[in-house]
Amino acid sequence: MVVGPFVNGSAVLIGGMAGAFLGTKVPERLRVALPMTFGLSSMGLGIVLIGKIHSLPAVILALIIGAALGELVFLEEKIGRLGNLAKGLVGRFQGEQTETGLTGAAFTEKYVAIMVLFCASGTGIIGAMTEGMTHDPNILFVKSIMDIFTAAIFATLLGYAVAVIAVPQLIIQLVLASAAVLIMPHTTATMMSDFTAAGGFIMLAAGFRIAGIKSFPVANMLPALVLVMPISHLWTMFIH
Repeated sequence: MVVGPFVNGSAVLIGGMAGAFLGTKVPERLRVALPMTFGLSSMGLGIVLIGKIHSLPAVILALIIGAALGELVFLEEKIGRLGNLAKGLVGRFQGEQTETGLTGAAFTEKYVAIMVLFCASGTGIIGAMTEGMTHDPNILFVKSIMDIFTAAIFATLLGYAVAVIAVPQLIIQLVLASAAVLIMPHTTATMMSDFTAAGGFIMLAAGFRIAGIKSFPVANMLPALVLVMPISHLWTMFIH
């Protein structure tokens, strides 16, 4: 049984509740500084995962083709639209104004953005699939540490609705972990190494984005995670 998704969901729930309770008591300097540390943590974990690579050309090819496909189908934009489903739920909980005085439009804009951040991040997708395949929850544990503080910081502005994001996040990660279990019997150690490394590249890009250094279209890179295993397998068979 997987545990990472439940730990990660609990972290968002607890962080969201705590941040909403504290509200404006959290100093502004923390709201600015902590995202930089979150980004640095994601970059560090990405570098560690890239170190597990087996076939660099196969991984780079998967990243290029995957990113091209994501751009062609506007994947990041479509994932962002899914966040609009939160509008009705947010409206029931907080009406036209949040507890911190944001208007309905401003609240929805920010809420949609963080919903995508928590539910569709490369770290969560990679972590859930990795635990499903290898029973190693460490990536989701690291994400949970970052998420509990990230949720708290955002909840100081958006209120208790941030905690609600734990529900779709948990569902998405459980689905991904279950799907990964079906894939596991058809994988090799080489394929797993290259899958992990591809995820590391995406997490590195996500870290740059979180830290505000460079806004990589991380969601558009996600198809690489689907392509990297077959490309790695073919590369090993016919080229390397």
